[in-house]
Amino acid sequence: MTRFIKHYALEIYTVLAMIFIVCTAMMGKLSFIQKLVVIDSFLFILHEWEEGHYPGGFISLIAELTGIQVSDETKRASRIPAGILLLLLSVVPFVCHDIPLITMVVATFGIIEGVVHTIGIRLFRMKHFYTPGMVTAWLELVVSLLMIGWLVANRLGTWQDYVFGPLVMFLCFGTLQKTMTLMVGINYSDMPKMIRHQWKKKGPH
Repeated sequence: MTRFIKHYALEIYTVLAMIFIVCTAMMGKLSFIQKLVVIDSFLFILHEWEEGHYPGGFISLIAELTGIQVSDETKRASRIPAGILLLLLSVVPFVCHDIPLITMVVATFGIIEGVVHTIGIRLFRMKHFYTPGMVTAWLELVVSLLMIGWLVANRLGTWQDYVFGPLVMFLCFGTLQKTMTLMVGINYSDMPKMIRHQWKKKGPH
């Protein structure tokens, strides 16, 4: 069972996320934030497939940048922590749609995704203006800006929400990244040194 979950982590996440979306479709009237959360949930699915399967390759880019070899099994298993986080970022904000701090958590995630995938163009020295997952990451960014805009326009949040929401997300995102790097056998704190080493080997483009 464990091997099955590791191998089909992306597919299992997709099924669970689609069940969530279908269930929300059968509910009554949804709030504006709930509608955006559902849209985000669908974008999360598309993003995972764009980033890791079609066309995929973001994990491979990271492996190349750090100079490590990542097996197909590890690549597939790495979707487990990502899937858990994405399910939480779908269900919790949907249920707690009237809590601005929770909305800011998921909104910050979309902003991080958009920024990371854009910076990745330079970081990975891509030949084209694209990194695997960038299109859906930008769409997540748009949804995030709509969420924040809604909160601001309706004066639904306090300064604490706008400060501690992102802090919670950065903590969650950092934990995710640390978990995924440990899965490939490296310490998260060693990544900057490994990246600088690879950049020196490749030389300027």
